[in-house]
Amino acid sequence: MPLGLRRKKKAAKSKETAQLVEGDRSGVREGVPGPPAPARRLVFYAQLAHGSATGRVEEFSSIEELYAKIAGAFEIEPSEILFCTLNTPRIDMEKLLGGQLGLEDFIFAHVKGIRKEVNVYKSEDSLGLTITDNGVGYAFIKRIKEGSTIDAVKTICVGDHIECINGENIVGWRHYEVAKKLKEMKKEEVFTLQLIEPKKAFEIGPRSKAGKTSTDKIGTCRGTLRLRSKGPATVEELPSEAKAKAIEKVDDLLELYMGIRDIDLATTMFEAGKDKSNPDEFAVALDATLGDFAFPDEFVFDVWGAIGDVKHGR
Repeated sequence: MPLGLRRKKKAAKSKETAQLVEGDRSGVREGVPGPPAPARRLVFYAQLAHGSATGRVEEFSSIEELYAKIAGAFEIEPSEILFCTLNTPRIDMEKLLGGQLGLEDFIFAHVKGIRKEVNVYKSEDSLGLTITDNGVGYAFIKRIKEGSTIDAVKTICVGDHIECINGENIVGWRHYEVAKKLKEMKKEEVFTLQLIEPKKAFEIGPRSKAGKTSTDKIGTCRGTLRLRSKGPATVEELPSEAKAKAIEKVDDLLELYMGIRDIDLATTMFEAGKDKSNPDEFAVALDATLGDFAFPDEFVFDVWGAIGDVKHGR
């Protein structure tokens, strides 16, 4: 065989090998798309906050599916999970799992503990409670204002799930519905709360797993998994500093006006208002997507103003 022909065949073989290394299919013409790249397999690790072995969870697209996966990993019912915190087993309301999950976050599931019934005398118009929910039907106490009516009742704690109000079961209610119900309680009357507190967490860090040698390496990834009530979960970048600041301001206004905190709701409101040139347009946009909340006009105006302040660097 002539030497030149041998070199050509060897070169062709090398090119084919390079194509295979790069992921191209042999025999596919240039410009013709190949099969789609396989979806990234996302795996998360979890523990029960009061202490357990480490479980592995994957293949979920919503909070409800995530809770089911965690429950399956620990052989408990999903209804036993009150809420989850990220990267800490403590009942830390600043580390609550909401609609976003960092790609390297470690999940701690807080499960049902002691049930208790508490009578509350409403001495002031405001109880001093901030309510949130876990996205699958459990409303719980996120904050108690110091010196408030509820602060004086020491058996009521941050993290307690509100199961019944005056004997009415409210499982399945959203946080704003629970906050409205409590706000409507008459002043100078007694009402009864049936609560479930989470099992208390040990002062521990997550157990190490392959590739992780300390808690300092947990929760450092910039990407997040966005969980949705409808449609598949998507991997997104964390919001910019300005956007995060605006969302935090909106969340603060939700607490001030409505007695709730909900970072996902605040994010939705920011997205609705970031391109609106006046509060009337913003109000129309909110009514179209969040009409069930019946936001007061002054609240809508303040939210639009807070978003505008951040947009203009104020």
